[in-house]
Amino acid sequence: MAVMPDFLITKLDWVANLARANSLWPMPFATACCGIELMATASSRYDIARFGSEAMRFSPRQCDLMLVAGRVVMKMVPVLQRIWLQMPEPKWCISMGACASSGGVFDTYAVVQGIDRFLPVDVYVPGCPPRPEQLIRAVLDLQEKIKATGTVNAREFTGRTTYEGPTNMAKQLESEQTMIVPGDFNTATRQRD
Repeated sequence: MAVMPDFLITKLDWVANLARANSLWPMPFATACCGIELMATASSRYDIARFGSEAMRFSPRQCDLMLVAGRVVMKMVPVLQRIWLQMPEPKWCISMGACASSGGVFDTYAVVQGIDRFLPVDVYVPGCPPRPEQLIRAVLDLQEKIKATGTVNAREFTGRTTYEGPTNMAKQLESEQTMIVPGDFNTATRQRD
């Protein structure tokens, strides 16, 4: 088998990164007021299609950019992580707004204080809510990052040696940790084997 010269592989990486950067398919995960600004970004006034990001898909297997816009509550985190894991590599994430980036004004136990605790975030967009121009700037920044990194044969992912997804928190209790409560649970659907 013939070995390709180095300049061809370098050029191929450049072309692949250029294609990846200019054909981002966003997966919108929008809640609250940031979702309205995200919708405005796709309108004719701001036209995110100029940057190759107009094809918003709601199927994670077709997307390579997750846009998390607005507040995320703890009950949404497993769904958000599952969508993230279903997206093919290479994939990127933009955290849009103060709520997604840091919890915003919602300093409560139910609201996630920054999605970067659960997902790797590439670009943060500040504001409450951020303007569409700020989201377009974030897409342009992400395009520059994509053009500067990445290879065709995924050499950048060889450093990953451990599983990075969510872990199963359910565990079997020991017999001394269980408690017998009064009542007849023979008809309960969750107790059946």
